Formats: sequence, C-alpha cells, structure tokens
Amino acid sequence: MSSTPGAQALRLNNYKTIADSMATLLFPHAEVILHDLASQTVVHIANNISKRKIGDDSALEDSAGDLTTQLSIGPYEKLNWDGQKVRSITSILLDDKGRPEVALCINLNYSVLEQARDALNLFFQASRMVAQPEALFRDDWQERINTFLHAWLQERHLGLNSLGRDDKRNLIEALYHEGAFEGRSAYDYIANVLNMGRATVYKYVKAFREG
Repeated sequence: MSSTPGAQALRLNNYKTIADSMATLLFPHAEVILHDLASQTVVHIANNISKRKIGDDSALEDSAGDLTTQLSIGPYEKLNWDGQKVRSITSILLDDKGRPEVALCINLNYSVLEQARDALNLFFQASRMVAQPEALFRDDWQERINTFLHAWLQERHLGLNSLGRDDKRNLIEALYHEGAFEGRSAYDYIANVLNMGRATVYKYVKAFREG
C-alpha cells in the first residue's frame, strides 16, 4: 500500500469494516475479499466461501485489466471450488493521493437463487393444472363470493384488511344484491372473511331485505 503506514492501516481497517458489513448483510451467500494491489496478496476475507487464505496471491493483474482507469469491474461469472456458480464484482479503492490501493471483490453464490427459481418455475407450470371439475364444483358458492368480492375491491382500489365500517356495509349490500346470501353458510363465511360478527352481517342483510 502507498502513503504513510498509519494512514494505510486506518484505511485498511475501514475497508475491512465495509467488507464485513457486506458479507453480514448477504450471509451466507456472499464473500468479500480485500486484495492489496501493491503486494498482490489477499489481506482480508469476510465469510470465506472460496477457501482462499490471507496472504494468497491475488492473481488480479491478468484478470482485472488496467486498474488505473477501470475502478469497477464486473459483474462477471466464475465457478467456485464446489462447482457452484459465483457472480463477482471488483471495486478499486484509492489511497489519499488517488492511486489504486485495494481491490474489494464481492463474490455472490447465486446457485441457490437459480435453484429457487427452477423450483418456482416447476411449481407454477401451467401444464400441471387441469380444468376445475365441473361436476364437483358446479355450485361452488365460496368461489363465486371470492370472485365477486375481490372484483368489487379492485374496482374501488380498496384492500380487504383496510376496509372501514361503511366499506364493509357497502360490500355486504353488493353481495346481497348479487345473491351471495342464498345459502345459510354464507353468513358465517362472509363474516369471517370481513372479520365481523355474524349478527352484524345478518342485521345488514335484514335491513336490505326490508328496505
């Protein structure tokens, strides 16, 4: 490193704090390595996933290009020792005279993200779905209520969990005119969905009928 030894040590401690914070935030999937550009050696590793050691050769000269003009390199892809894919980015940190001093490399193991994506894609494959059996669900009153209820909310830009008393009364009136209360179980179901007492729902519906 350049500059006075005291200033170098202070900057390196700052860099280590930054590296540790990044690795902690992205734990356990990210490793942050500091390379001393003067000695071309590894001087700090936070959350070691690459099995490198302090004092290892950095091997940056061939891969990083011209460090005097390029202060951010990447992201680029590498293969880790365990065969998992790692996405990396290298930032060049300057000393107090504006000269390249330390390379901060963030190595993010994103194989776990790819596995999660593949699992979600498999789960949501449309080809796995079949049409709803008409004979079994010909009179699915719950689904009809759900469909109407959420269409009503969307038209008014309302959220189910933020409905006020007047909103709930208006919604129950709309459900009543839609014929949602033809079945006795609908009172309990709608009261539960709207987080209301069954007696209150019944009182509203009775008023609509008599009105």
